[in-house]
Amino acid sequence: MNSITYKSGNDLDIDAVITLYRQSTLGERRPLENVSVMEAMIRNANLIITAWDGDQLVGISRSLTDFAYVAYLADLAVHSDYQKMGIGTELISQTRAALEPTCMLTLLAAPKANDYYPKIGFEHNPRAWVIGPEIDPK
Repeated sequence: MNSITYKSGNDLDIDAVITLYRQSTLGERRPLENVSVMEAMIRNANLIITAWDGDQLVGISRSLTDFAYVAYLADLAVHSDYQKMGIGTELISQTRAALEPTCMLTLLAAPKANDYYPKIGFEHNPRAWVIGPEIDPK
């Protein structure tokens, strides 16, 4: 395995992104079959950090942010073959580095990742509220 490199930007091949989501636990909760929604998710995110092993996309951090007060970490996905190597932690670190020091990072944890976030410094907040979509994006 080559060393992992990190890049920022949302000019990504959607097929590579969908493959990564499918090969991570996050794919279970994203509309992978709805390519137009997946494309919009990538195109409209204003902070994306990716992890690469050579030319293979192995990780992504997708955020929506004002860069000064709050960033919503919408997706954190790491290919299952690359998990537990520090890639997710580094994606979060690089995401935070792109934000002002005054900016908080918030997220909704995937069920399988719920125990991961406290280990890397996140605090649980029981005040999150969600309204589902009017139309299922899948």
